[in-house]
Amino acid sequence: MSKDTILVNRAPVLTLWAAVVAERLGFNPHEALSLGKAVAGLNAQAKGRALGIFEAKPETAREAKQRKRGEEFWITLCGRPVPAKNTEDGIRAVSGDKPIDPESAARYLSQKFGDNLNSVKEAMGALAEAFQPDNLEERAFALYETFRPQIPRGRKGWGAKGTLDLRLIRSLVPKE
Repeated sequence: MSKDTILVNRAPVLTLWAAVVAERLGFNPHEALSLGKAVAGLNAQAKGRALGIFEAKPETAREAKQRKRGEEFWITLCGRPVPAKNTEDGIRAVSGDKPIDPESAARYLSQKFGDNLNSVKEAMGALAEAFQPDNLEERAFALYETFRPQIPRGRKGWGAKGTLDLRLIRSLVPKE
């Protein structure tokens, strides 16, 4: 592997990309990390259900009526609706009824990317900055699909690592 290629699975790549996109759309770094972690988690849940790795547990009417919504609202990020709420610390994505902790998301990214985190974030940041926010939101997931690590299809690919190529990300920045 060169300094421009990183062996990593897709979840942290999508987490970081969604966070970078969220910042470009105007969210502060902590809000963006919370939202990015939610996008990757929701994506993994949908993929896991599609592959039959786990099933959605339907709620009974009684359980559903006991759920609290409070001030929850939805933010669309990378084409995925994300449940969120305003907290004392700003906007946070929610998982169940709990806000997603941005520090936890930052630790996760640091663990998965290690010493490469800054170079990956810089490459993704340059790509995000090359687009106006409205255009970026429209194209964000398609861009991710272009540069995400290639892994085997189906169950074989679940959790598998692939190569993230920073040169490819940089090449997607439109030339003036």
